[in-house]
Amino acid sequence: MTDASHCSAELIERVNVSASLAIFRFSVASRLSFSAGQFATIGIAADGDVIERPYSIVSSPHEPFLEFFVELVPGGILTPKLWELKLGSAILVRRRIVGQLTLDSTVHRHLMMATVTGVAPFVSILRTQQIDRAGGAASNHQLVVIHGASRAADFGPYLSELEELSHAGWLTYIPTISRPWKEPNWKGETGRVEDIVRKHADQLGLDHGNSVAYACGHPQMVANVKDILKRACFLKDQIKEEEYFTLHDSRSHK
Repeated sequence: MTDASHCSAELIERVNVSASLAIFRFSVASRLSFSAGQFATIGIAADGDVIERPYSIVSSPHEPFLEFFVELVPGGILTPKLWELKLGSAILVRRRIVGQLTLDSTVHRHLMMATVTGVAPFVSILRTQQIDRAGGAASNHQLVVIHGASRAADFGPYLSELEELSHAGWLTYIPTISRPWKEPNWKGETGRVEDIVRKHADQLGLDHGNSVAYACGHPQMVANVKDILKRACFLKDQIKEEEYFTLHDSRSHK
């Protein structure tokens, strides 16, 4: 059911992070052009129609697949159908990939804040940085990622991936859980993203005079960190944002 605006993609790998979180990797029939941090609109044909939703891309443009980190929305229009896919199942991907949550090249310091699956565009940016640097590209970007979840398991394999990347010196990765009383062995940061962002920004010397901020994920987190950053004198164009749903419609955007 492909047309000029879509191409087909095949599910080649799935990792179940929890009952409601999963990572999907698709092989795409036509190589798609995009920038790290953007999102793709994917769809599944049903009853002669195509059900579509946008999802931030986890994979780098340099990688030969499209990767998505998805949260199951009970009663949602698309995610329950994604959960039914088997290896080899086909979906549709819009050829036009868009999004403004890309790395700002006008500054060298970047403060990135995410909740659970909201880390997706930042992983794409970080993988791209890693691949470019490994290929000899010069870069003086310094990135800080504050990644929040209720429990450590919800970080999935990205916890170890980003911790490993942080050893290179150009990334500071700060995972934080909001329910530490349930995980006595957790040694990392605790509290919501908005609870700790000022502390770490101040410690690392990121401010409105030298940095751009990015927020992606739960709309309440996005709203809260925007207020915090505005009080810290960040201007509107120094804060990039992307919400994964609205508080009034949990089925929209993802």
